[in-house]
Amino acid sequence: MVFFAVRRSCFVLVTIAFAMFLLAATGAVGQSKPQKPDPNQGDQKKNTRPTPQTEEERKKAEAEKKRAEEEKNAIVDTSVEKINTNIVNVDAVVINKKTGQIITGLKKENFAIFEDGVKQNMTGFGTPESPITVTLVVEYSKWTELFGSASGGYFEPGAYEVIRPVAQFLGKFIKPPNDYASVIAFDIRPTPITDFTNDPKRLNETVNLLLRNSPAFRENNLYDALKFALIGGRGDSVVLENSKNEKSDYAGMVDVKAKRRAIILVASGIDTFSRINYDQARRIIQEAGIPIYIISTGNLFYKKYEQYLGATDGLTGMPGRLTFLQAQNAMNTFAKESGGMHFPMTFEGEIPGYLESINALLRSQYSLSYDLDGVHQPGKKYKLDVKVDVDGDGQYDDKTYIVQHKPFYSPPGGDPKKDGKNK
Repeated sequence: MVFFAVRRSCFVLVTIAFAMFLLAATGAVGQSKPQKPDPNQGDQKKNTRPTPQTEEERKKAEAEKKRAEEEKNAIVDTSVEKINTNIVNVDAVVINKKTGQIITGLKKENFAIFEDGVKQNMTGFGTPESPITVTLVVEYSKWTELFGSASGGYFEPGAYEVIRPVAQFLGKFIKPPNDYASVIAFDIRPTPITDFTNDPKRLNETVNLLLRNSPAFRENNLYDALKFALIGGRGDSVVLENSKNEKSDYAGMVDVKAKRRAIILVASGIDTFSRINYDQARRIIQEAGIPIYIISTGNLFYKKYEQYLGATDGLTGMPGRLTFLQAQNAMNTFAKESGGMHFPMTFEGEIPGYLESINALLRSQYSLSYDLDGVHQPGKKYKLDVKVDVDGDGQYDDKTYIVQHKPFYSPPGGDPKKDGKNK
């Protein structure tokens, strides 16, 4: 009882002291208010006689009075809306359906763009050019080690499954002086390994860094990594720059001024607990309009051990069969809605062919654009359709050729939780 009495007394004393502090602070604030200026300051002249207006001043005053009267009596036309002109960019690749051959050498007259079924006036056109600028986003976690072990076994680290595609693409397809690449590795958070570069030494250092180290966490925050790569944000400083700052601000791929831009994602597709959800990640991908080419890993692991996996995630965190299937569906969606392509890798021998295809697609993109006409609701999907007339006979060759491009345009803004446009 004595103990509780002492605690109560101490509480009363603390309360009184806190109240006295508030009173003192209030008084200090009141004393710190600026004082009103002394009305007697100045030259002490009063009732100064006004000077007559000049002819110019009189005309100016009459004109101002007339303008104010016209504005007062004006009728506001609410049907007129202010429209900000925007440009929609569409990257398109023309592919022969039967042979898979990529068609080059086409001109502006061979293409047509439709938005919600309405043909648009194409205002910009660019033929395929060689230089490319890519960001390789790589899953580098404990789960990467586990999934890759199905391929590497006990003879090599499982992380080699994601390092090999990165090493081969950087070493074979990034050519100075016009190609550029950056690398972002992610587990619990995205970490830039190198910023955009085409220096062979820096590219080799990037691969060597991934080879020398081992994943530290098992979390795969995929959605956060994609957001960081596309629109930027604050993150760890670039590893190879040895910056004294722990954190730095980055611009995403959407701010990169290059004609050939893309994200190359090497990951399982499983997301652990990103700050953003699946719908928000889709919205960012849709609005960015940057093609994402995906090499998904973990397929061999799933096929080898599917019969031992539960339907849902286990108590140990082991992904279940539904999680693996959901990951594949997510990868398909991200690739399709960005205008990229998904390559579900099973064996490492498939990697060179995938990389050749990605490089060919990147360097064969036609750059099309049109100006927005009319009001476009933020967050709403507007269906895009690009048609091609390869032989110039006035008929679109839909039966013979596929035009790969993003399927719709989504103006920035809107809330995916409210509008439900991602369903």
